[in-house]
Amino acid sequence: MNCPSCGFEYTYEDGDMLVCSACQYTWEKNPEVFILDANNNKLVDGDSVIVIKDLKVAGASNALKQGTKVDNIKIQDGDHNISCRIPGFGNMNLKSEFVKKA
Repeated sequence: MNCPSCGFEYTYEDGDMLVCSACQYTWEKNPEVFILDANNNKLVDGDSVIVIKDLKVAGASNALKQGTKVDNIKIQDGDHNISCRIPGFGNMNLKSEFVKKA
């Protein structure tokens, strides 16, 4: 893995950390991936969330209703940073600003 500070390709492990051979920058080997919900609570893969606002769904006749609980979310990059499966809607991508931690 290249150094996030200088881009140098030669790094080495030091316990749970990675160290750049060139600039000695140190960073976590496996950083925790998380996003924040509407109330600034951390969300990680596998969490359950509740939709806080009625959301229109493209291609669906019904809106996703406020109070809908979504289990086992996955964090992803992008504007719609939550990937999940919602009964009655199927696989969906949601924005974290429209959910709160259950």
